[in-house]
Amino acid sequence: MPGQNGRSFSSRQYPCEKCPLRPLPAFREFEKQELAFVSTFKKGELAVDKGATVLVEGSHSAHLYTVLSGWAFRYKLMSDGRRQILNYSMPGDLIGLQGSLMGEMQHSIEALSPMLLCVFEREHLPELYRNHPGLAYDITWIASREERMLDENLLSIGRRTALERAAYLIAFISSRARAVGLNGKTPVRIPITQQHIADTLGLSLVHTNKTIRKLIDRKLIVWRDGGCEVIDGERLRELARWEGLGEDRRPLI
Repeated sequence: MPGQNGRSFSSRQYPCEKCPLRPLPAFREFEKQELAFVSTFKKGELAVDKGATVLVEGSHSAHLYTVLSGWAFRYKLMSDGRRQILNYSMPGDLIGLQGSLMGEMQHSIEALSPMLLCVFEREHLPELYRNHPGLAYDITWIASREERMLDENLLSIGRRTALERAAYLIAFISSRARAVGLNGKTPVRIPITQQHIADTLGLSLVHTNKTIRKLIDRKLIVWRDGGCEVIDGERLRELARWEGLGEDRRPLI
């Protein structure tokens, strides 16, 4: 099936009725009619390579996506090439909603690992809002959750020390990863570089390296070629003065 920018959507490897994410305790159950609608809403799946751009700032997309597997990050670029990472996307996250509702994307999304995305057509959103108030509420909840996460990130940049910022970011990402079954083994490995951390926290790479070294020295994390491994998530949260996600079961579109 042809997609945007010449991409091809594959036939369904995972029908909505057999979605591997639905059994996870992090997600609420669908009502029968909701599942039937989402099954028709989904048009296929899209495989994305590590390092590929999923959506580009300023672009118009006929689709929105749910992450079925893999990691990504959302970011904005300044005219001189400086990058600010806004947030990270994991399985169960809905991406492209902003472009669907506002006409064009206000940020870009890049894959941190190979990804598989469920593809939905934007033109069916009005039907969702009109006929499925439960799903409409879910999308509102998802947008509100994103706002809450950005509030916490802004608090980090504005008030946390560099060490607290790094501790919060790593604890936040690893907590979300565990909730959706990423890296079910212990410890959680996060596929990011220190440059990603620097671009998220607004620190120089040198300052970030020194800060990460302090977390390593405290035996809270280890750093490997494949990314960051969390050793002690509880102490990371204590250092960041963060109480954790505090989420009940959440929606999955």
